[in-house]
Amino acid sequence: MFVKNNYNRTDANGWRRKAGSLVADKDLGERVYTSRLIGLVPDLIMHGGGNTSVKVTRKNIFGKDEEILHVKGSGWNLDTIEAPGLPGVRLNPLREFRKLKKMTDEDMVNIQRNNLIDSGSPNPSVETLLHAFLPHKFVDHTHSTPFLILANLPHAKKICNEIFGNSLAIVPYIMPGFKLAKKAVEIYEENRSVKGMLLLNHGHFTFGKTAEESYRRVIEQTNKVATFFSLKKELELGKRLPTKNLYMVPKIRGLIADIALKENDPMPIIDLRNSKQVLNFLNNKNLTKLENRGMASPDHVIRTKGSPLHIKNTADYQNEKALKKHIEGFSDRYIKYFNRQSKKADEKKSILTADPKHGWLRSIGVIGVGKNAKEASATADLAEQNLHIRIISEKFGGFYPIKEKDMFDCEYWSLEQAKLGKGKPPAFEGKVVIITGGAGTIGLETAKAFSQLGANILLVDNNQKLLDIALSKLTPWDKSFCCDITDKNSAKKALEAAIWNFGGLDILVSNAGNAPSGYLLNLPNKKLRDSFELNFFAHQSFSVEAAKILEIQGRGGQILFNISKQAVNPGKGMGAYGMPKSTTMFLMRQLALELGSSGIRVNGINADRIRSGLLTSDFIKTRARARDISVQKYMSGNLLEKEVEARHVADAFIALANLDRTTGHVLTVDGGNTAAELR
Repeated sequence: MFVKNNYNRTDANGWRRKAGSLVADKDLGERVYTSRLIGLVPDLIMHGGGNTSVKVTRKNIFGKDEEILHVKGSGWNLDTIEAPGLPGVRLNPLREFRKLKKMTDEDMVNIQRNNLIDSGSPNPSVETLLHAFLPHKFVDHTHSTPFLILANLPHAKKICNEIFGNSLAIVPYIMPGFKLAKKAVEIYEENRSVKGMLLLNHGHFTFGKTAEESYRRVIEQTNKVATFFSLKKELELGKRLPTKNLYMVPKIRGLIADIALKENDPMPIIDLRNSKQVLNFLNNKNLTKLENRGMASPDHVIRTKGSPLHIKNTADYQNEKALKKHIEGFSDRYIKYFNRQSKKADEKKSILTADPKHGWLRSIGVIGVGKNAKEASATADLAEQNLHIRIISEKFGGFYPIKEKDMFDCEYWSLEQAKLGKGKPPAFEGKVVIITGGAGTIGLETAKAFSQLGANILLVDNNQKLLDIALSKLTPWDKSFCCDITDKNSAKKALEAAIWNFGGLDILVSNAGNAPSGYLLNLPNKKLRDSFELNFFAHQSFSVEAAKILEIQGRGGQILFNISKQAVNPGKGMGAYGMPKSTTMFLMRQLALELGSSGIRVNGINADRIRSGLLTSDFIKTRARARDISVQKYMSGNLLEKEVEARHVADAFIALANLDRTTGHVLTVDGGNTAAELR
């Protein structure tokens, strides 16, 4: 069995009960349940590809019965969908549109929105009219790996008939929308006994009287096709193995930005996958002829572009000119493709960036490229799936997806083009930020500040439990790396974790530290040396390893240190803390001097009296007693007479990250302390 049937009657009834007392709501509740069952299996439903629906009867504002189609809405994923993600559309008006001979995509979207029962709902799926025209109560549309292999074979009809006989309708390729909906339902009506439809070069539809029936048909039909192709288990997406070529990824990241993007465009985020299966596929002798064939489904092209960046000669990894030639070649081919096809378009098209969105890197793996980690991960999933589909297809007649014009029409769909230029990207989109001491108070506040501005975060700390708690307060795409930063090679391993997850690094916030106290005459030598290990040498090792990655990328970057006012204004009994911190401040200035010509900015923060893991309640009480003042007075003992909080330090890190002509600078965040002023 390729895909397991996970339908459970008890669970389904639970979804029906909690949906409400109305039959329509119960049906919608079960529709949500089976939609999630589909969405939770990557091999059934890859990113952005597929939708589900249910037809119900509801009372309108006049108290009269009205048929409503609940269909997947834009922006929702099936694996996490809820009832609002299946907006209700009045069904009878939609059925009337079948009488029309033609309809523009813009009119289709407008008509569907005009018939929403809740004007605040998301746009219904572009496949809404096909769901509406079919008579069945429940309809499922998927893009499973087995069906995409079948759909792109040259003799797909013959094989489909061999597997299913007359029980599956076969629909020729038509771009999703009004025309496809009309054609598909016409073919269905030629044989109303069919239990599903194969959409050539596109995907798979099933339907039924109940949610269970339609879902069961998805599973049964997918397994039949998988059996034909001898597919015994689902794809294991996201697998990673050690590789000696890991540092080629930030090199490629930097070259893509240099060659294919504009100066102010965000750096790409890269997701690397290199399972044994992927590495074996990348050695396949047929890859060269397969690379320009296109993607397995039109839905994929918008994320992946039609072809990969393909580097098949491993010697090229050691030759920067050769790497540049690969990326320049991709960009040149993409621009020619656009110029060739845009001339045939009915309306003016605006070219997208000419950068690769996925890559086949022999001996390294496949990569997904995106504006952020979420997008790169989705593209990497599709890259893995498509590589698998192409290799298997070659064994059964060849991989022959949609032609170039059809691919262009999907990639440059008017509905997608309308989005261009709308909405400014977050300020730190495309930035990879490593934060040491990331699970602590200042580290987490800094992480939240960068994450809210679009950055992808790697938190580094020595307590996985605290890291997990910290990650729960960020986005699902932020990551962590647990280590003792004073250990040998911990910095190198943490930087490699950033490459694995995001493709490289843009900003290091070297923040971790502690504040040992004690008068120097009584201070054990080990305590002082341990403090230097954490408060200086860890900063030194992380900054050096970070600088190496930034130089490999060749796009500048920034190293930010959390230093301390102790570096310039020592306190009694704080020598074990102040001395390594003053050395870290000199490290910051030395690195600024040495890295400036590479465009790498190095700056620091001098903060004071921030409640955190360093400045605990007990520590604060001790320092307050030493000054014979109250805790409140101690914490607000500055010129502004206000306590400085972790969020103010985070704001300072953000400010420095935005100052693209500032390096070698220390920004003070202490509410005002004349004795700690640098100048």
